[in-house]
Amino acid sequence: MGKRFAFGPLLLDARMGTLSRDGRVLAVGQRGLLILRTLLEAQGEVVAKSTLMAAAWPGLVVEDSNLSVQIAALRKLLGTTSEGAQWILTVPRVGYRLAEAAAVDDTALEQADAGSADGGRRPSIAVMPFKNLSDDATQEYFADGVTEDVIAALTRFRWFSVRGRNSSFVYKSRAVEPKTAALELGVRYLLTGAVRRSGDRIRISAELVDACDGRYIWAGHHDFALLDMFEVQDTIAQQVAGSIEPELLKSEAGLAAQRRCSGSVTGWDLVARGSWFFHQVTRPTHLQARALFRQARQLDAGLPEARMWLGRVNAGLIAYGWSEDPDADLAEGLEAALQAVQMDEKSPYAHYALAIVSVYMESFALAIRAAEKAAELSPGFALGHLVLGMARLFSGDAGKAVESLECGLHLNRYDPQNFIWYNVLSLAYLFSGDASEALQCATTSLKVRPTWRSAMETAAACCTALGRTPAARQWLDQMTKLPLASGDALQPLWRSNPRWAGELQALLDTTLREAHAEVLAANGHAECERAQGKRTS
Repeated sequence: MGKRFAFGPLLLDARMGTLSRDGRVLAVGQRGLLILRTLLEAQGEVVAKSTLMAAAWPGLVVEDSNLSVQIAALRKLLGTTSEGAQWILTVPRVGYRLAEAAAVDDTALEQADAGSADGGRRPSIAVMPFKNLSDDATQEYFADGVTEDVIAALTRFRWFSVRGRNSSFVYKSRAVEPKTAALELGVRYLLTGAVRRSGDRIRISAELVDACDGRYIWAGHHDFALLDMFEVQDTIAQQVAGSIEPELLKSEAGLAAQRRCSGSVTGWDLVARGSWFFHQVTRPTHLQARALFRQARQLDAGLPEARMWLGRVNAGLIAYGWSEDPDADLAEGLEAALQAVQMDEKSPYAHYALAIVSVYMESFALAIRAAEKAAELSPGFALGHLVLGMARLFSGDAGKAVESLECGLHLNRYDPQNFIWYNVLSLAYLFSGDASEALQCATTSLKVRPTWRSAMETAAACCTALGRTPAARQWLDQMTKLPLASGDALQPLWRSNPRWAGELQALLDTTLREAHAEVLAANGHAECERAQGKRTS
């Protein structure tokens, strides 16, 4: 059985171990939750300090000042009642009590999936203290600093909840199984890691695990040269967080796609399922995703992610040529993205949605501002950098586009839609005068999606620029064997930059002319041989 305590705009979910305000999960430590739950269970009656300390520090002897620190943090987090009073009141020389009794729901929390630790609601993750594997034990502070910075970087994504530092560091000197820690912390996902420093080099290794079924979702490592300690620490956090977030999204989308619809389906569940369909990148799945995002918006009017994804999927339908009414889809996408930003202005995803819709509206200045805001809010957010690069290229700045696109692709090398981003990067390199790098990026795009016509066209142009006419002809031959694409994701680029469109076409025309000349020369040579044969017979 699990209790839920509602007081004012706040809700403490005892089984989930979460505190939320107006549906958004707040960052609060485990001891703070235990103290708050004890106060809520007292229903406005006075609770002795000793009782609160026993609840938060069972079996331990601690100073009274520790309780005072926790109470102060809770007061700051909870804010005030509708009448302006503190939620937690001090009863001198006795203890504390709540200003108002809470409404209590004693029923068991419904679960959308029996194996889910979050009951179909927003996913949750805890970052366990990173281990110091260096020979120098004094480097423990550096491992702790990396852990804290990764927690902070993950909280910026906002679509999942992250347990605070105080909750995670309870396990620094306590060895427990991942599933046990996840249950105690009320999370589904655990991130574990280690720091190894050797001389002026640092290696960070990390693993993301689904504690419900033991699946390893992601594992990786990053190597850094130690120059400025704090700058490196911040870079580590952004790269680790940037690597984890897309994998967490894929895991949630896959779980949601397998989950059967039930009467208890939530708006978030619909969003997660829609994101799975979205990443299949076909017209039917994009349309199915949009239907789910619309349904989520209707079911949960306070869910900004439903609007963010609605804006994003409409941009995708237009980019791939799958929209039956581009003007209407752009209008719906822009409205949804603007609403997402208004509902959660600190969400990098909301600003990304506004940026990608603005790109296809050819409002590049707005797209750049929105993309810069997304990257500013979460420097480890790959899509923020990627759409910034796209907007910069489409607005005519190939040099700056390369920088942003390289950053985004470094943060997330495995996105199912990276074939577009590598294609855009190849064009940014080509129009910056580096055909060799452009060709490499175009071929990488084709490794992700071998039938992407635009990347074949770019590869052919690059080969021509490098004097590799036979290779260019091979790319064009492959391209002509494919069915015509229903749309062109790069149309805004060509419409806004006719000079670049002309340069690309000129390279392709050169390949075709040289191929035609070779055919004529070959035919002429054959005719000469036939004529010579007749003369000697």
